[in-house]
Amino acid sequence: MLFFIASSILAAVMAVTVIFVRLKATKKPASLKKIILPPFFMSTGFLMFVVPVFRVTWMEAGEAFLVGCLFSIFLIKTSKFEKRGGEVYLIRSKAFAAILIILFLVRMAMKTYLGHQISYPETSGLFFIVAFGMILPWRVAMYFGYKKVLQS
Repeated sequence: MLFFIASSILAAVMAVTVIFVRLKATKKPASLKKIILPPFFMSTGFLMFVVPVFRVTWMEAGEAFLVGCLFSIFLIKTSKFEKRGGEVYLIRSKAFAAILIILFLVRMAMKTYLGHQISYPETSGLFFIVAFGMILPWRVAMYFGYKKVLQS
């Protein structure tokens, strides 16, 4: 129970941090590096699966990734770019912060439910895959949106 509370608090802090970072990012020009690097940095987290207690079945991993991909649709829809003075900027969406909060609450509800069904390390592994499933398609879509605006 202590792990659940601690991880929930940490997740809430991270969610608030992401919201502030994303809102602040709209004030600076976007770049391919800023778009592409986060999934690469996050992918190092897959090393957790080297430790047997974190391992899940391929079916569970696939389902978790698909759930993340479904969640990413909301992020993709609220991430648009515009060209200003020769630079490309991410347009601040009024719905973005609300969507991140809603996705966080849905993930916490799922974590609470699944935490009673499977072990804590497996739950952690699955939700890492959900998060990666959210960020990868979102960043791929951002890449193509950025390139399209850059070329216009």
